[in-house]
Amino acid sequence: MNSVPMDRNDIAHPLVVVVEDEVIIREFVCEILKEEGYQTVEFETADAAVPFLETKAPEVGLLLTDILMPGTLNGADLSNLVHDRWPQLPILIMSGHETPESSGVKCEVAFLRKPWTIGQMLQGVEDALQHARAHSH
Repeated sequence: MNSVPMDRNDIAHPLVVVVEDEVIIREFVCEILKEEGYQTVEFETADAAVPFLETKAPEVGLLLTDILMPGTLNGADLSNLVHDRWPQLPILIMSGHETPESSGVKCEVAFLRKPWTIGQMLQGVEDALQHARAHSH
């Protein structure tokens, strides 16, 4: 059973889209996730992530985004857009300044307050993925 090739629903190695304007944090998050076997695609802004999501959303397992960032869209706007277009896609928001509620997020998301530990970040990712799996049946 485990010899069958896995697709986007491979629960062990889903593709995580990381949207974070601070390059050090973005690279660190991606490094941690890759070490745990996740595939990552990273973007500096929500604006940059949207075209990718428009063509690749079915392959994405999780959106992990900061809230505050430059551009037309912030992470809250991106979360609302993703939920409207791809409601099955789990979202994990991380922020040290805002909460999903205070920033205008209108959908259910997982939240990770900065600063976080590596264990907290990985637990947040796993919790968001498990929550989405539980609600997709």
